[in-house]
Amino acid sequence: MKKELRQAKIEQLITKQIISNQDDLLKALKKAGISATQATISRDIREMQIVKQQDGDGHLRYVVFKEQNQAEWLRLYKAIYDFVIEITQVEFVNVVKTMPRNANVLAAIIDDLKPECVAGTIAGYDTMVVISPSADAALEFKKMAIEHINHDAIGIAPEDD
Repeated sequence: MKKELRQAKIEQLITKQIISNQDDLLKALKKAGISATQATISRDIREMQIVKQQDGDGHLRYVVFKEQNQAEWLRLYKAIYDFVIEITQVEFVNVVKTMPRNANVLAAIIDDLKPECVAGTIAGYDTMVVISPSADAALEFKKMAIEHINHDAIGIAPEDD
């Protein structure tokens, strides 16, 4: 099996199941029809930057460590500045109006970053819906977006928000 496919399966398994050691991972892979050696799994864990982390239930489990690159966040802030015209919060949802043809681009950037205050996005031609896990999380997203909107382009002063 190709390394990329095996590693994709490993990521899928550790996302969906509580796997806390290499033996559990080897068993889960075998159950999925993938045979691998301990050395291969160890190398995959290192390459994929898999670490152990305590989940909400107190279980220690493998997770893929994804350090949020500063450049990715700057890309989001620039996209908000360049594309966003207006943002309206309704409970745990933000409706974001963008320049035409840019809602999907902005949604893709947000989806890639996976900020904690966002559960998911839905985008169309010039409107994006940002769904948050709570009204407080939606407010957090809205405040971040307003901070980075080009206020001159939409004719409002930052303090008017």
